[in-house]
Amino acid sequence: MIHFQAADVAALAPEILLSAGAIVLMVTEVFLRGERRGYQALLTAAFAAAAFEAFAAQSGNPPRAIFGGFAVQDGFATFAGAVVCAGLFATALIGAGFLRPRAAERGEFYALALLAAVGMCLLVRGADLLFVFVALELMSVSTYALVAYLRVGTRPSEASFKYFILGAFSSALFLYGTALCFGATGRTSLSGIAAAGGGRLLLAGLGLILAGLAFKVAAVPFHMWTPDVYEGAPTPVTAFMAVGVKAAAFAVLVRILLSAFGARPFAAAWQPLLEALAVLTMFGGNLLALGQRSVKRMLAYSSVAHAGYLLVAVASTARTGRAAAAAVRGEAVTGLLFSLAAYTATTAGAFAALAAFERLSGSEPQPWDLDRFAGLAKRRPWAAAATAMLMLSLAGIPPSAGFVGKLLVFRAAVDAGLVPLAILGVIASLIGLYYYLRVVVVMYMEPAPAGAPVSPPSWPTDLTLVATAAIVLLIGIGPGPLTAAAAAATGLLGG
Repeated sequence: MIHFQAADVAALAPEILLSAGAIVLMVTEVFLRGERRGYQALLTAAFAAAAFEAFAAQSGNPPRAIFGGFAVQDGFATFAGAVVCAGLFATALIGAGFLRPRAAERGEFYALALLAAVGMCLLVRGADLLFVFVALELMSVSTYALVAYLRVGTRPSEASFKYFILGAFSSALFLYGTALCFGATGRTSLSGIAAAGGGRLLLAGLGLILAGLAFKVAAVPFHMWTPDVYEGAPTPVTAFMAVGVKAAAFAVLVRILLSAFGARPFAAAWQPLLEALAVLTMFGGNLLALGQRSVKRMLAYSSVAHAGYLLVAVASTARTGRAAAAAVRGEAVTGLLFSLAAYTATTAGAFAALAAFERLSGSEPQPWDLDRFAGLAKRRPWAAAATAMLMLSLAGIPPSAGFVGKLLVFRAAVDAGLVPLAILGVIASLIGLYYYLRVVVVMYMEPAPAGAPVSPPSWPTDLTLVATAAIVLLIGIGPGPLTAAAAAATGLLGG
């Protein structure tokens, strides 16, 4: 039985706000007759901002269990939830400029995005494997529907079908792993599993849980869905998947590993596995991105590569055999949270640029081809400058938030004794320089095709593009406040 108090409900204020927003949008949609629904994006952004503020209000609270130990309120969940809400805010603004030209503005789009965000925010709070599974399914089912939202052509349906089939398979792996953990310990709570000790059956359950979550973070070899789904989904949905799903999945992965399987016998088992996954993911994502002409597919493989960098931070948390183990673990989690925030801002801006240029002609076979960026510096210099800043951040070039994030992650790996892994991460980053800088070269050094149309202005999308580029630059120049917030959240990691 779940026993809870009023304070437990108050702890879920962000999720309640997001759920209320979804209900309001679905109800008001019934009474609308015209095609103009521009207020819906602004309303979604307002609820996302309110949820962000609710998370910020909880940032200094000490960790505590809620709902009978099924979930937890702590600084780690607060930081990760705030990142999800920031991604939802950017998605709403991108969606406003993307859906209106296609006469596709509907309340269900934003309601599904809000419900997916609810699942993500609950996911980062999960302190019980069954609670995590329910939150995971809420996030996943909403995302499946969002991928197929634009029913034009075969790409959205194909992308949604692939995502649904493989996603159901990964959920089955996670649930089977949960069943094995329960069979080995008689418990599904993370603290109960940690107290029960080891065993081969428990290790098998851990392996299946890791496989299920590896699909959500798009780690190699569980990444095969990423390019097709990212390309087939509407661009705002792709942006939300790249930032929200990844942030929530990494947050729950860290919580499960540290809270339930953080003891030395378990850490010694999953740490080499995560090292191997990190290397495969970093090099696999970057090498597959090299030959892509479609910028959207390139960003999909870039998302895979960045999952590899984040896995370096997760692997670094397993080093518990030294006196400074707690400090090293805290440093690794801080680097992970900082990188998630920086990646959210950078990737949301990159997909905002894609959405802005895609509006030129959404019916082309390759509406995101690299040639679309040719001569952009002369046609729209401010947009080219913002896009260039975002590409430099993805490449990890200073002064940018992406550089600081990679620096924190690789430094944590070195301090954890994973020097070869850090070196491989730097080499993988150097490979990525080619395809990121290629976009900048095309914008500034290649002439625009003859008769190339200019996309009509859309202030929500253009605002997102410029604002995210400015944020990425400001974080790169002055990373102190975000680093301090990430460190504070790490110190309040409970569960």
